Amino acid sequence: MSIARVLAVDDRRENLLALQAILEGLPIEIESVTSGEDALKRLLTGDYAVILLDAHMPGMDGFETAGHVKQRERTRHIPILFLTAVDYDPHLAFRGYQAGAVDYITKPFDPWVLRSKVAVFVDLWSMHTELALRAAEVGRLRRAVDEAVALLDGTGRDRTPDPAAARARLDAVRELP
Repeated sequence: MSIARVLAVDDRRENLLALQAILEGLPIEIESVTSGEDALKRLLTGDYAVILLDAHMPGMDGFETAGHVKQRERTRHIPILFLTAVDYDPHLAFRGYQAGAVDYITKPFDPWVLRSKVAVFVDLWSMHTELALRAAEVGRLRRAVDEAVALLDGTGRDRTPDPAAARARLDAVRELP
């Protein structure tokens, strides 16, 4: 299974370095970008367990970025944790949740709390990834069994199975994990 990736988005490099230090030691790969535009570009091709998103950035702010993330079919399921240096404002928090965030955290925040939240989303991502792999495996096995049954009962593609070919296909099914 691949390692979980976290996308950290903040216009201040020192904040990105602090996030890397806080999350160090977790079984993740952190990718850092300094703008909403760059985040959206990364999300075109990358898969992420969670996005840590600064709410207030020049240009495209975090709220607008989150809106774009949640509009895309490919990325709408990725949890977003908003991080902001602005004192807690219920209206801004509501705006964050409205944009699709799963949490809205104001600075200064407890690094252990952030670390724990990220770890939970990484665990969920890992379980989801494992489940998807298992589902694909079950699908392959099901198709192989259906093909074997069709060969055995004579309803297969050629209706008159060659015993040697049928035996080879059954042996192939047995070798599947």
